[in-house]
Amino acid sequence: MLPAFQSPAQREDFVAGLPKAELHLHIEGSLEPELMFALAQRNAIDIPFASVEEVRAAYAFSNLQDFLDIYYQGMSVLRTEQDFHDLTMAYFQRVHRDQVRHAEIFFDPQGHTERGVSFDTAISGTLRAMDDAKSDLGISSHLIMCFLRHLSEEDAFATLEQAEPWLDRILGVGLDSSELGHPPSKFVNVFARARDKGLKCVAHAGEEGPPAYVREALDSLKIDRLDHGNRSLEDGELVKRLAEEGMTLTVCPLSNLALCVVDDLRQHPLKKMLDAGLRATINSDDPSYFGGYMNDNFLRTAEALDLTADEIVTLAKNGFSGSFEDAEFQTRALGAIDQYAAEFFKV
Repeated sequence: MLPAFQSPAQREDFVAGLPKAELHLHIEGSLEPELMFALAQRNAIDIPFASVEEVRAAYAFSNLQDFLDIYYQGMSVLRTEQDFHDLTMAYFQRVHRDQVRHAEIFFDPQGHTERGVSFDTAISGTLRAMDDAKSDLGISSHLIMCFLRHLSEEDAFATLEQAEPWLDRILGVGLDSSELGHPPSKFVNVFARARDKGLKCVAHAGEEGPPAYVREALDSLKIDRLDHGNRSLEDGELVKRLAEEGMTLTVCPLSNLALCVVDDLRQHPLKKMLDAGLRATINSDDPSYFGGYMNDNFLRTAEALDLTADEIVTLAKNGFSGSFEDAEFQTRALGAIDQYAAEFFKV
C-alpha cells in the first residue's frame, strides 16, 4: 500500500509524472479552437465564430446531442491529408506532456466522407501523424474506426468496405454518436463482419443509454471493451458480469460532467466502479470540448472523489492492461508504473 498524500500539491505532482495510456479519445474531439481557426483560414472556410473566445463560449452543453451538433460543425475545417496530420500530431504533442505512453484513438470517417472528404485522405493523414508520434515522441498508438450510430447499418457496411485497403493499420471498430434511440443491436451484422475480418470490437454504451444497451453491446456486438458504461451500475447482475469477465470500461469523467451525465464530479461513479471490482480507466474523450486532457481528468477526479495513490495507480494500470497491446508491452508498462510510484514515495 502506498502512503497517503501529504498535500494536494503532492497528489498533483504524482499525477503529473504517472505513465498513462488513453483508450477513449476521439481525434476529431481534440480540435482546439486555435487550430480550427488556422485550418479554416488555410482552407478558406467560413465558420460561424468570430474568435477563439466565442468558440469556447459555445462549449456549454446540456446533453450529448448539444455537443454533437457543434462537434460536427467544427469538423468541417478538416479537408486535406495535412489537416488530419496536423490535428492528430497536435493531440500527441499535447498528451506527451501528460506522460501518455500509448493511445488507442477513435476516428469517424463517416463524418468526413458525407461532406466530400475521401476516406483515404482522412486516414492517411492520421496514420502519418501516428507514425511521427512513435518516432518523435515515443508514443505508441492504434486506430479504431467508429461507425456513427445515428446513420444506418448499411452506411456502416459501406464504410467498412472503404476501409478494406487499410485494414492492416486499423485495429478495430467502434460505435459512437447519438446513443438514445440507436441501440447496439442496430449494428449486429456489421460488427459480425468486422470480427470475421479480425478486427477488435468496442462500443459506446451506458453513457446516456440504459443498462440494456450495455447488455446488447456484450451479447449482440460481442465487444472486447466497453466505452463509458456508467449506467451499468444500475444493474447489480450486470456489474457482477462485467467484473467476472474482466471487461475494461473506458470512463471519461470530465466528459460526463460537461454533458450532464453527472451534475457534480463528486457524484461520479468511478470510485464505485473500482470498489465493485470493475476494470475502470480514465480517459479524456473529446478534450478540446470538455476542458481537460488526461492529467486534468486524473487530477480533478482524484480531488473530487478523494482517490488514494493506490486507486490512482490502479486506474493507470488498468489503462495499459485494458489496451489491445501484447502481454510483453503490458508487463513492461505496469512495471514502469510500479517503479515510478516507488521512486516518488521512496518506498
